[in-house]
Amino acid sequence: QGSVAESGGGLVQPGGSLTLSCTTSKRIDTVYLMAWYRQVPGKDRELVAEISSFGKIRYADDVQGRFTISRDNAKNTMYLQMNNVKSEDTAVYYCKANLIWGQGTQVTVSS
Repeated sequence: QGSVAESGGGLVQPGGSLTLSCTTSKRIDTVYLMAWYRQVPGKDRELVAEISSFGKIRYADDVQGRFTISRDNAKNTMYLQMNNVKSEDTAVYYCKANLIWGQGTQVTVSS
């Protein structure tokens, strides 16, 4: 079935940048859809960005133009480049590969 693992979370100042990584145990080129979600306490998990094996990309409206999703098939890794972060980007970020979820990585935006 495989597994995924996120890394790269941490504390970042408003306006700063951070890159999240998601590594899969399976060949990433066999994964049709990979995505980043985020969740804050008391709210539903929400889609941040997704990328298909064909390269089709979709972003949530509030991250469009600030975040960039990409995948490196040779490294079995997906990335989320987060630029110009805002306090409202604070959340636990989860990687999803088809139907498999990671454990999440905390991103905190604060001065």
